[in-house]
Amino acid sequence: MPTVSVKRDLLFHALGRTYTDEEFDELCFEFGLELDEITSEKEIISREQGDSKASGASDVILYKIDVPANRYDLLCLEGLVRGLQVFKEKREAPRYRRVSPASGEPQRLIITQETAAVRPHAVAAVLRNITFTQERYDSFIELQEKLHQNICRKRALVAIGTHDLDTISGPFTYTAKPPGEIRFKPLNQTKEYTATELMSLYKTDSHLRHYLHIIEDKPVYPVIYDSNGIVLSMPPIINGDHSKISLKTKNVFVECTATDLTKAKIVLDMMVTMFSEYCSQPFTVEEAEVVCPDGRTCMYPELAYRKERLSGDFVNRKVGISESTERIAQLLTRMCLRSQATGAGDEIEVEIPPTRSDVIHACDIMEDAAMAYGFNNITRTTPRTYTVANQFPLNKLTELLRQDLAAAGFTEALNFALCSQEDIADKLGKKISETRAAHISNPKTAEFQVARTTLLPGLLKTVAANRKMPLPLKLFEISDVVLKDEAKDVGARNSRRLCAVYYNKSPGFEVIHGLLDRTMQLLEVTPSREEGYHIQAADDSTFFPGRCAEIFVHGKSIGRLGVLHPEVINRFELTMPCSALEIDVEPFLGHTAETPLSHDVPMHEVIKCKFLTQEDPIFPTIPTTTKTVFGDMSTPAGLKALNDFLADKSYIEGFAASQADTAVFDALPSAPLPALRHTLRWYNHIKSFQRERASLPLAKSQYVLAGETNTTACADEDDDDDIDLFGSDDEEESAEAARIKEQRLAEYAAKKSKKPALIAKSSILLDVKPWDDETDMDKLEECVRSISMDGLLWGQSKLVPVGYGIKKLQIGCVVEDDKVGTDQLEEAITTFEEYVQSMDVAAFNKI
Repeated sequence: MPTVSVKRDLLFHALGRTYTDEEFDELCFEFGLELDEITSEKEIISREQGDSKASGASDVILYKIDVPANRYDLLCLEGLVRGLQVFKEKREAPRYRRVSPASGEPQRLIITQETAAVRPHAVAAVLRNITFTQERYDSFIELQEKLHQNICRKRALVAIGTHDLDTISGPFTYTAKPPGEIRFKPLNQTKEYTATELMSLYKTDSHLRHYLHIIEDKPVYPVIYDSNGIVLSMPPIINGDHSKISLKTKNVFVECTATDLTKAKIVLDMMVTMFSEYCSQPFTVEEAEVVCPDGRTCMYPELAYRKERLSGDFVNRKVGISESTERIAQLLTRMCLRSQATGAGDEIEVEIPPTRSDVIHACDIMEDAAMAYGFNNITRTTPRTYTVANQFPLNKLTELLRQDLAAAGFTEALNFALCSQEDIADKLGKKISETRAAHISNPKTAEFQVARTTLLPGLLKTVAANRKMPLPLKLFEISDVVLKDEAKDVGARNSRRLCAVYYNKSPGFEVIHGLLDRTMQLLEVTPSREEGYHIQAADDSTFFPGRCAEIFVHGKSIGRLGVLHPEVINRFELTMPCSALEIDVEPFLGHTAETPLSHDVPMHEVIKCKFLTQEDPIFPTIPTTTKTVFGDMSTPAGLKALNDFLADKSYIEGFAASQADTAVFDALPSAPLPALRHTLRWYNHIKSFQRERASLPLAKSQYVLAGETNTTACADEDDDDDIDLFGSDDEEESAEAARIKEQRLAEYAAKKSKKPALIAKSSILLDVKPWDDETDMDKLEECVRSISMDGLLWGQSKLVPVGYGIKKLQIGCVVEDDKVGTDQLEEAITTFEEYVQSMDVAAFNKI
């Protein structure tokens, strides 16, 4: 969340009253903000640079306020005061108007065709007859910086330029030229520079050097001239010194160049609406004409108002309140959203001003209504249903498989969900069009271009990063892949996969095949062509010809296994044979992992039913026994055993209530004591199944001792709806057997606790990028290796070409997870600012 610093006294003066710190903190909370810190400039400098540097700094109290990232209208004092005053009903929300110039034609900005190669869009406007004070000027400059860091994405999407209109003359031309042909005196400099010279000059500037990469590799740089050939700015780097604004400036020409036209319009609207208050005609903005390369003309700023309609019932249901339509309209008006009831039922018409670009859906309007109502004023209600939380079945199955694959001698790896196109296509011998991959529209690095469609590349890269480890390497991963799916509203879906690889001097196909058989055994799928699983020969470019098989379960293909093709192995920089297995896990659940949960549940629905009284029996009176496999339920020892059993379970058997639960429930002579919290939780839940008792699924095993139970303890396998994939095969278990089992488990746990704890380690591959091709890479590597931390061990390194003669340092290291993190490494490496531009994590693998 962005943080806005405002002077307390100036804020209170603008609000028209003073507050205590506690009162203003409460006001911020009501308005959806957070008062993060109360400090001063002197205190900040003293904390960051020491008391000696703070001697002369201001003691004026500053409020640091956290603002939601999408509320661009609250990033300056003017917008903050305006919003709070409307919220407190001290004033009405202003109406912003675009006006024509009082005399003459509007200012014109002409865009040439050359800009298409760098920043193709531009918008402009004029703030006429504005009056600046020092505080207003500072706020004007600070708003530009806040927008640059937020919606402008550090000037990559939009760059703002502000100019004294009285020092320049239109029409203005926005074009692009080779850097050697651009020459002007930049802001706060004393002489002229070419664009090439400016790039070298600002490489050491702590502020501007972060924006140089946006255009430095382009053949042409964007530039804006006035009619006399004077340079206004070279976006997104620096403005010209000739047109800089000052406290005496009366007319401001605002231009925004961009790669995203929508973002440019929003930024321009924010700049002019926030400070049009100080114009001679408050809240008016003079229009400017923009001529596009194709001859089209557009007038800016748009300052567009739009109207949306929604029902009062929608707001009431979503928020959990019961207010009239007129009251909801009043609440929305307090949030700068002028609203009124239309009279057609409970319909409300809401006017969205140009300052509220964050409102894109009815849910955004509902959220503002809830904020104006007051989150603390919403009545707490009891949910309509009583449920016991349980693990998602797909995740439960995943965890069980993880444990047994680890027991089979395989080590789990965890890789990135994003990868390069080359990883899932070229390296596997496939075409990218065949992969059904979801592409990232604007990837930051070549390593993260698409969402992975298979787990195999990640495991092979992990093997390549651990080639020096003792053979064989046996790795597995159970995670999601992303596949395009037109049936989904987002066009893609997640699919849970299991992948395993075996890397050794021999292919080890029998090892992978054995792992498949073990997995199917655990999933209770028998080897059978009709009702179980089988494999049959298949052709796949990823695998060696004649050494690939497709896996079928109940006649449906779920994956493949085989020996990888030598070319695939070479592309991943491996030197030995490798076998692999990859299957889809979801078919074993019988349904997709993406269960719809979007149904509406009314918040205030009265259910008419007869509540139980003390005289009513909880269940029909049935003779019971207290003897169970957990022990005698009339004794503390038996109850404790049951409590321990239910510590990580919701039911006696499986993932849903069954007659195994009712049988044990009947064996309890009374409700458990609060100290037995797991048993009490289970007891209260099963007690709610009075009406469904007869329809509950039958139990698979007998939990109440034979001959003394009140319910059937066996079930037909065909009627079993529970998912108990790893249950015991024993049909009966005596109390004595349970006691011996618990005793042995306790002995095993005690023996295991004496073993030294394993130290979690990770192998990390770092990309350290220099400023340019003149950076001393040997010195850079020396600086990086000079970093010493407890739990950090540096490994091999190499220089990797990036482009234009520039090379990056790729260096590996092994860290202890509890002692060293990637944030610490990045912070330590980037301190060498003379050599290091940035650092990225190229690969991260658990050891």
